[in-house]
Amino acid sequence: MLRRYPNVGEPLACEPITKGLLNHGYRVSTTSGSYFLKHHLDKKHLGDPSGERAAIVRQHRATQRLQSLGVPVVPPLTDTRGDTVTVIGERCYALHPWVDGLHRVGSQLTLCQSRRLGALLGTVHTGLEQVMAPRDGPHPASPPARPGHRSPDAADTFALIDDLLAAARGQGGRDAPRDAFDELAVHRLVERRALLEQHAHRRPPAPDGPATGWVHGDFHPLNLLYRGTDPVAIVDWDRLDVQPRAEEAVRAAAIFFVRPAGQLDLAKVRAYARAYRRAAGAGAAELAAAVHRVWWERLNDFWILRWRYRLDDRRADPQFPAVSALAVWWTREYEAVCTAFTE
Repeated sequence: MLRRYPNVGEPLACEPITKGLLNHGYRVSTTSGSYFLKHHLDKKHLGDPSGERAAIVRQHRATQRLQSLGVPVVPPLTDTRGDTVTVIGERCYALHPWVDGLHRVGSQLTLCQSRRLGALLGTVHTGLEQVMAPRDGPHPASPPARPGHRSPDAADTFALIDDLLAAARGQGGRDAPRDAFDELAVHRLVERRALLEQHAHRRPPAPDGPATGWVHGDFHPLNLLYRGTDPVAIVDWDRLDVQPRAEEAVRAAAIFFVRPAGQLDLAKVRAYARAYRRAAGAGAAELAAAVHRVWWERLNDFWILRWRYRLDDRRADPQFPAVSALAVWWTREYEAVCTAFTE
């Protein structure tokens, strides 16, 4: 693959990157420096390499244009044919410059840095509105209706809870004995079912209007690199999509600023949200609607348990205690959370 790229030198080593859940990444060392080799594993286009390649090219063009606006991104290198995607054996790869940096969670950010984080995401959203021309897909002002934007139906969630409870209680034919994780899963599933029964009438309507536009789609600590106090690279644009913008802001805050016990650091959320609203031109009503939709989404979401019990994939297990506790705490402190995002 490296032969397709001018001036990258001869390969010396290739080391897998262990962080990340969705794609495979490698640090490639050559005689001219270091590079990040990304193997895209976007399941939306599984079995259709041409469709996958087109989606990746769109992501690459977005980052190239965002970089011209001063957004900290790392566009891929261009090969000798002017392409940024290499397809080998129906697998899609891209080569990026290597960026030295660290991932930082909300507990490592000051109030000033939290404000800067919110402003950065707002800049991403306004930048995407500028650079994603109609030729790249639907214009943000008139996005198509997407089934994935419908709020989860509690009836479907009740059925999922029953299925996961059976697995966690050892009734699904699993060979492994129950452990502390399984016990916590049972507790949280029973608890969540009771909360859904109590709040089922609060299911939010589908979003509409100009609040929907192009978003990064997966803005969280593992996709943002810092050098010292400065964010230097927003990476992994695989989820670039047309979605409600403010919902990405709320989801990101719920990941960055969640404490181990499942509470949000509301002082940092407030600083972050104010900066985001200013940079994105988003109003309080837009953020309040997003808070409600993401709260409901969290109340109905069990992706970590689906990975564990349906896919036998336990990589996300360490996130479960805080994530599952957050849904309960958020329900109890709903008004305080909404105020932090909107005042």
